Order: sequence, then C-alpha cells, then structure tokens
Amino acid sequence: MSEETFSTNIGGCNPSDCASCTSNCSSAGGASIPRVPNPTIKLTLDDDSILECAVLTTFDVEGFGEYIALVPLDKKGKNTTGETYLFRYAQENGNPVITNIEREDEYMAAAQSFHDFIANLPSEKDAEE
Repeated sequence: MSEETFSTNIGGCNPSDCASCTSNCSSAGGASIPRVPNPTIKLTLDDDSILECAVLTTFDVEGFGEYIALVPLDKKGKNTTGETYLFRYAQENGNPVITNIEREDEYMAAAQSFHDFIANLPSEKDAEE
C-alpha cells in the first residue's frame, strides 16, 4: 500500500468518530449512520507500518469495478480526522485484496459513487416511518 491515500468529503460529515459511532448520528448529509459495529482491516503501508481502518462499505462503480471505503482509526479505535479512504477492492480465495486507485478519472468516479451512496442513505425521519 502506498502512504499516499485519497480522501473525500462526504457532504459535510466531520464527526470525531464516524466509524465506530453507536449514537444516532445524522451529520453525514442528513443520513443516518447504521448502529452496527464496522469490521476493521489492517493495511500495511510502504514503510511497513500498520494502519487499522474501519470498513464503511464496498460499492460498485459502473465501468470501473468494485471499491471499498475505509476510515482510518487511531490507537484508541477512533477516527479523529473525518477522512475516508477509497481503494479498489476484490477478493481472491475469500480474502480481501485492496489496491490503490492510480488514475484520477477512476478516483473521481469512485468518489462520486461513494458520495451518492452516502447521500442516498435513509434519513432518521425515513427510518422512523
């Protein structure tokens, strides 16, 4: 993995701990964050350091493939930056394979698709109905 990562602003969401949040947060563009623990994944960076990230979701991008949205966690398991990292995602023999997005057009398509995913999450009001 490269230390260079990409982040995206998900519609004004900037909570201190979106990944492992258990409250009924509605800061992600009016969307309701599910109250389920997120699985985590450990990335080995180019300098051999380990970065633990919470998995937000995997999603398809038409014409490009499958991607994964990760939130980096600190040593306490919290996200204090509000960043979301996007990577290419695949599975080989039941194991996840995560690779960097190298092309800008591919990253922009993945970022837009992820933004659309967040924007289309049901709101708290919709969940109550």
